[in-house]
Amino acid sequence: MPGSSLPQIEDVAKKESLPLLDSLAMTTLCLAEMTWTEVRDLDRSRAIPLLPIGAVEAHGPHLPLSTDGIIARGMVDQAARRLEKRGLIPLILPGLDYTAAPFADRFAGTLSLRPETVTAMLVDIGNALAAQSFRVLGLANAHLDPTHLGSLYRAVKTLRGDTALAVAFPDVTRKELAPRLTEEFKSGACHAGCYEGSMVLATRPDLVRQEVSAGLAPNPSSLSVAIRMGKESFEQAGGPQAYFGDPSAATADEGQETLAILGEMLEEAVVAALAS
Repeated sequence: MPGSSLPQIEDVAKKESLPLLDSLAMTTLCLAEMTWTEVRDLDRSRAIPLLPIGAVEAHGPHLPLSTDGIIARGMVDQAARRLEKRGLIPLILPGLDYTAAPFADRFAGTLSLRPETVTAMLVDIGNALAAQSFRVLGLANAHLDPTHLGSLYRAVKTLRGDTALAVAFPDVTRKELAPRLTEEFKSGACHAGCYEGSMVLATRPDLVRQEVSAGLAPNPSSLSVAIRMGKESFEQAGGPQAYFGDPSAATADEGQETLAILGEMLEEAVVAALAS
């Protein structure tokens, strides 16, 4: 696997003179399910808050509006298992599912926020974590609208400049990460198609309208190309039903494989943030 050569937590601890955990059983924790005293007593040198980031946005006539949030949580779950093996304590934060989604805002159900609102929310979350002496925040983002990504980058820049909090943000659209994902993803025709549909099938098959997806024709229109051409909506980009790619080709097996890769990317980003 690409991440097999990453330093283990012993190496990170050696660099930073951190005490190692010997016999403490590691487990993934959900912040919202804990008491304040339990959070207070967490070992800050090992606790890694992970924030799933999605959207409430149209994903064709066959996938739920919460598709991005479902994928982000799957990414977090995969990363958490890997981080536990390194002796770290993944701390899953409540998901951030309200965000800017202007490409889909003409479709019923899409709830799109102003980009500055999204940036402010992320900065406030990061500031609150930094004030409680957490060291690293991992962002598991599955929503790729360019306006949304801009909001994330502005928040990350602010947090890195104003706090001691290291932010791990593996942007899957970047050229160093995108080639590790599926052929459909690399084509840019990957909104509510095989790429995303497979991950929802792998985690929440009950929410996939499979009888609908089976009858949808492939849509090869590339969102990434459309964005470079200045298009500003799914309709302008060639997606009148808010999907791109091949929904009928989605499989749970592909979804599991893709989520494992996304989890590995987040793990790598967290370890790099710790080491730096």
